[in-house]
Amino acid sequence: MNELPDDRPTDAERKMQFLYALRSKGVTDNIVLSAMEAVDRSPFIRGIFSERAYEDMPLPIACGQTISQPSVVGLMTQALEISPRDKVLEIGTGSGYQAAILSKLARRVYTIDRHRRLVHEARAVFEAMDLTNITAIVADGSYGLPEQAPFDRIIVTAAAEDPPGPLLAQLKVGGIMVLPVGQSDTVQHLIRVRKTADGLEYDEMRSVRFVPLLEGLGKDA
Repeated sequence: MNELPDDRPTDAERKMQFLYALRSKGVTDNIVLSAMEAVDRSPFIRGIFSERAYEDMPLPIACGQTISQPSVVGLMTQALEISPRDKVLEIGTGSGYQAAILSKLARRVYTIDRHRRLVHEARAVFEAMDLTNITAIVADGSYGLPEQAPFDRIIVTAAAEDPPGPLLAQLKVGGIMVLPVGQSDTVQHLIRVRKTADGLEYDEMRSVRFVPLLEGLGKDA
C-alpha cells in the first residue's frame, strides 16, 4: 500500500511564507527581516501551540500573557531604528521572543518582567540559543532600570495610558521609545517617541491590542 504524499510545508517553505507575511504587513527593513529569519519562534512557544510558530498571530503563554504576532514584533523593532552600538531596554519579557530579535541588532539588551516564571523560562531559551548579550530581570518594569540608564532605545510590550515618566527619563537625548498606549484593551495605539534636546516628538503608527502594563510583581515572583 502506497503512502499518501505529505503535503505539509517544509521548514524552508514555512520560513519563506513567514517572511512574505512580514513584508506584506509593512516590515520592509532587510536588517530586521534578517534578524527575524535568524530567530526561530518555536522555542518560545510551549505545548500545542508550538506548531503554529510561523503563523502571524499572537499565541498564549504562561501567566496569562501572550507572545505578540510576528508582524507586530517586526514593526515595533523596525520603528526603533536600532544601531549595532545601542543599549536597549525592554519592558515585558514575556516569552523572550522580542528580546531575542533585539539581541541580533543591538549591543546589549536588558529585559524586565514582573513574572518570575517567564523570566526563568526566557533565560533558558536565551542560553540554549547562545544569546549572551541579553540580561533578563524580575522587576516592576514601570520603573525601568535606573541603574543601567540611560538607554538608546526602549520598547514596552504592554499598554499604558501614557508613556511612563520613569522610562522617558531613562531615554537618552536622541533616543527612541516604542510602546502601545490606551485606556483599555480595546482602544490602543502603537506610538514612537523621539527624545530631542527640545522635548518629545510623537508618531502614531497603528492600532494594536496588548495586555496592560501593571505595577508591582506577579504572584509567582
